[in-house]
Amino acid sequence: MAKKLPLGLQDFRKIRELDLVYIDKTQHIFDLVSAPSAYFLSRPRRFGKSITLSILNELYRGSKALFAGLWIESRWDWEKTHPVIHLSLRDINFERLGLEKALLKRILETSHSFGVKQEEDTAQEQFRFLIRELGKEKKVVVLIDEYDSPIIHYLGKDLDQATENRDNLKSFFSVLKEMDANLEFVLITGVSKFSKVGIFSGLNNLTDLTMHPAFATMLGFTQKELEDNFAEYIDDCAQALKLSRPELMEKMRWWYNGYRFEENAETVYNPVSINSFFNFKKFKNFWFATGTPKFLVDILRQQGLYRFELEPQSEESFDAFELDNLNPLGLSYQAGYLTIKSRDEFGFYHLDYPNHEVEISMKASLLESYTGLIHGNGAPVVFKIETLLRQQNVEEVIKILTGLFKSIPYQEYEKYPEKFYHAAVHLIFSYMGLSVYSEVPNSSGRLDALVETGNNIYIFEFKLDQSADLALQQIRKKAYYEAFWHKNKPVIGVGINFSSQNRTIDEWKMEEMA
Repeated sequence: MAKKLPLGLQDFRKIRELDLVYIDKTQHIFDLVSAPSAYFLSRPRRFGKSITLSILNELYRGSKALFAGLWIESRWDWEKTHPVIHLSLRDINFERLGLEKALLKRILETSHSFGVKQEEDTAQEQFRFLIRELGKEKKVVVLIDEYDSPIIHYLGKDLDQATENRDNLKSFFSVLKEMDANLEFVLITGVSKFSKVGIFSGLNNLTDLTMHPAFATMLGFTQKELEDNFAEYIDDCAQALKLSRPELMEKMRWWYNGYRFEENAETVYNPVSINSFFNFKKFKNFWFATGTPKFLVDILRQQGLYRFELEPQSEESFDAFELDNLNPLGLSYQAGYLTIKSRDEFGFYHLDYPNHEVEISMKASLLESYTGLIHGNGAPVVFKIETLLRQQNVEEVIKILTGLFKSIPYQEYEKYPEKFYHAAVHLIFSYMGLSVYSEVPNSSGRLDALVETGNNIYIFEFKLDQSADLALQQIRKKAYYEAFWHKNKPVIGVGINFSSQNRTIDEWKMEEMA
């Protein structure tokens, strides 16, 4: 019988004591602690940061029984223990208490657990005092999880509070530099690196593991780890979904694999998506549904970004952020909505969606943001358009598009009408489950959208403040349709003119290309 899944659990002790599925990452852990130092690691939310720190906590406490049968068991000196200060800044209740009081409360609790009586008044002073007292006998291990939660929580809501929290954290973490002689090992994790420069500017000994090739697969599941550790679950799901094992594995790769944290590294699966998939035995959005930062989608919309593969990024764009001038693509990568596809000869990184789960979910969020649709309504609208195209009902498609364009928020639209109509067109058509190609280049130019159904091929050309005749004329002049005659299907040209004054479609025409 297969071990049960660790659904929602990030506590290594509980997972081992309950004998739940655990993917052995202790060789990575051993490599990390073999050279004790101070490290920083950024990974997306729900990607295994918390359990990694939980493992380190138990390792340095000498909890040998929890590591029975794991790679590290016979290789670690179990007499080598150290006091561990393990803090998660995500769950210290900083929203209600304020960051200083929340930190103060958690440091006091940690001090009491070690029998240390505090003699200081501020969180920074108490943190320093605790390290000094614990370090009198043995060097101290410090593990900080989700260091950036008190900042990210306020982005898009309260920039002043985010800035204040960043400054408070900079003072708090400066203790680590001062107490370096008392520290054995430090690991700080978070979702993003956008505030790393400001917060850790004094920690010049902090090694960044975020894009380190040796640790690119320390979090997440590789293909081999998936197949070796979930064999029974894979067979059960294949049977439940009436797929062969190879068919299931290919579909799982398409849905959930694809995260790459260094340009030459193997891609990995998101643990939350995999555990949830095996639990529900169905393909659906699991990770993305656990929470998407609205501020990030809003920033992408404000900058007119919706085709990420066209925007190569320098390495500096991943960590050179200022709170009032965020790089949305770099932040999207850090947050897991984009991933590294390649690095070119000039050192620029090419990004795109990691997998189908993230792509369809992000496109739905962007479509709703660009068009003003109510949250959750993007997908039904697109699937309605898809159904009508299958039924060759172009007239009803135009009616839906007309209403959709009219819902675009006028405040944003008035500034950049062409940007918004191009974005809406691309997101609508690229989101469909049909054979759809948006902004397709060929030898004659670039067509706006091509949709292939079982019976027809539709070529859409959109114009802004011109005419439907002009749009059809461009399709004929560029002879886009000739590239699809070999498919032996009617090729239908659809010319649509969009009025910036009325903010909707004011004219459309269609004809079969011959």
